[in-house]
Amino acid sequence: MGKLQAVSPCAGLLPLRIGALAVEEIDAGPITSVTPFEGASKAALERALGMAFPAPLHTSQNGSVRCVWAAQGEALLMGAVPDAGLGAYAAVVDQSDAWAVVRLLGADGAEALARLVPVDMRLHVFPVGATVRSQLGHMNASITRTGEEEIMIAVFRSMAATLVHDLTSALEAVAARR
Repeated sequence: MGKLQAVSPCAGLLPLRIGALAVEEIDAGPITSVTPFEGASKAALERALGMAFPAPLHTSQNGSVRCVWAAQGEALLMGAVPDAGLGAYAAVVDQSDAWAVVRLLGADGAEALARLVPVDMRLHVFPVGATVRSQLGHMNASITRTGEEEIMIAVFRSMAATLVHDLTSALEAVAARR
């Protein structure tokens, strides 16, 4: 009988380097959807969360743990299992296996994404800590600026190969212009 073995969403597809840009898969650790209950104490929620609940289009961070705005009244806690007490203030759903998460690295990352995303990703418009839910090609994606030359992209796991394909095309187009 065969033995099952866990593989990451982008196994065998990444890393990728084209020109001055690179894409690599991130092990984001546990990913948990957090939706605060109506009337929940903001202070108690943030104590249980270990950081501020992010404002729309922003993230909050505590060390390597990040809370990414995902939609009105929803955020994704990435990198840590939530405190058990968080369930008293929010609906908490483990989504760890649902996402493929990659990092786009390089100074021309915004230029590559301009070919795929209808949002201005340039640093002066989309600064470090900014996040957006948008279309990337024909996929829904969560896109977060995590550094001056680093952008985190999360899509549903089933779209991992499409994400890598679309990013490859965009990186090739940027490299061809150089």
